[in-house]
Amino acid sequence: MGGLATQVSRKNVTYKQREKMVAEAQRQEFLREDRIKHLNYEQQMAESLKSEERVEKKRFLQRLQNEDQEMRMDEAIQQAEESRRLNVHQLEQEERMAMELARIKHEQLKDDKIRQQIRENSTELRELEQKLNAAYLNRERAAQIAEKELLKYEQTKEDLETVRKMQKDQERSADEEIVRETKLYQQKLDYQRELERQLEEKEKTRQGAYQEFLKEKILIDEIVRKIYEEDQMETQLKLEKMNATRRYIEEFKDQQQTWRCVEQARMEEENRKILAFGNMQQRREEDRMAEVREREQQKKALQEKLAEQIQKEQQQREELEQMREELYLEEQAEEARQKDIAEMEKKIRQRLELQQTFEEQMAFKQIVQQAAKEEEEAFVQAMLAKFAEDDRIEQMNAQKRRMKQLEHKRAVEKLLEERRKQFIADKEHELRERQDEERRDAFRRAIIEEERQKLLKQHATQLLGYLPKGIFKNEDDLHLFDEGFRQDFQKRRADISSDDGWD
Repeated sequence: MGGLATQVSRKNVTYKQREKMVAEAQRQEFLREDRIKHLNYEQQMAESLKSEERVEKKRFLQRLQNEDQEMRMDEAIQQAEESRRLNVHQLEQEERMAMELARIKHEQLKDDKIRQQIRENSTELRELEQKLNAAYLNRERAAQIAEKELLKYEQTKEDLETVRKMQKDQERSADEEIVRETKLYQQKLDYQRELERQLEEKEKTRQGAYQEFLKEKILIDEIVRKIYEEDQMETQLKLEKMNATRRYIEEFKDQQQTWRCVEQARMEEENRKILAFGNMQQRREEDRMAEVREREQQKKALQEKLAEQIQKEQQQREELEQMREELYLEEQAEEARQKDIAEMEKKIRQRLELQQTFEEQMAFKQIVQQAAKEEEEAFVQAMLAKFAEDDRIEQMNAQKRRMKQLEHKRAVEKLLEERRKQFIADKEHELRERQDEERRDAFRRAIIEEERQKLLKQHATQLLGYLPKGIFKNEDDLHLFDEGFRQDFQKRRADISSDDGWD
């Protein structure tokens, strides 16, 4: 308001300066014209001295110049007056504009104060602000829960990664163990083959020695036979020789049998050791394979458990989604049914209220009419009695009494008419007050609705997903927002974990 007054003051100063400049320009113009007039006059006087014949002409020209000068002065005065009038008009217009701006600002301040008072005293707006604050708290709490879930997920992810690393390390160690055991088993197989080859070579050597022995035995038998055939005569000597040979053969056979038993025992011992080594290797291989199978079974069991858990979670999600869909459809049907019931109840209640109001109005009207009638009758009787008492009608004759009674009746009727007019005026005043109250109430409701919509526009887009029930009155509130918000809101209404919606 102070800035507007300063602006108007500056404009007033500017107009005054402009008027001064115009006046100064007019004054300079007048001076210039006076100088021109004076010069012309001197020139005319000089010419008049030179020639008397030109006096009349000079007078005529002087008169024309005077008339022209007067006309120019009149025009300058008119222009100055017009400029002053325009300046005054413009100043008045700017003053009216300043007053209008001040009035608008005053109305705006008044409207702001009224709105502030209504906002502070409105229970509906306070409840809406409380719900919005609760939604902000829900959003903050959900953000904290999401952060905790994220940390938990990251920790679970790290644990799973550690388990996978350990499994890979175990598998790598198991593979290295398998390679090492396979290499050792191959070395043992090579050793066993080499040992069998050596045993075969020894057996071949023993077989060769035995064949040599057999050859020697055959040779000896042949020699004995020849000796027996050649020297049969020397039987005793030959017999002794044969006995000696037999003893030698028997000793040889005994030695050979002993060697065979020892060799057989040695071979059996070696075979037993080889068999025991093979059994030990087989047991180790079986134990290793059993351990591998056990690890594979554990891995398979873990995979099956994880797959079963994933399948179970997927099934739970599908069942939950189906339950949400069914619940959403049931809520839609229930909402439509409740809406129909509420609409029907509203219509019935309105009809009953209208009927009750009409009956109450009629009963009240009858009571008021009866009371007014009784009051009028009592008033008439009281006034008539008062007038009669005042005028002592009983003491008058019949003619005067009738005249006075008529006069009293007219006075009472006049008083009744005045009472009726006052009653009508009072009712009209009550009606105007009721209408004013209804307008104020409608204005208050409009401001509350406007402020409610402002709060929704300001906060609802930031709190989608955390809005409590009842924050929207109906679907018309959704038209305050864009299509994206409406689609997201309708999509979230199907989620049973969401509190978005209206009553």
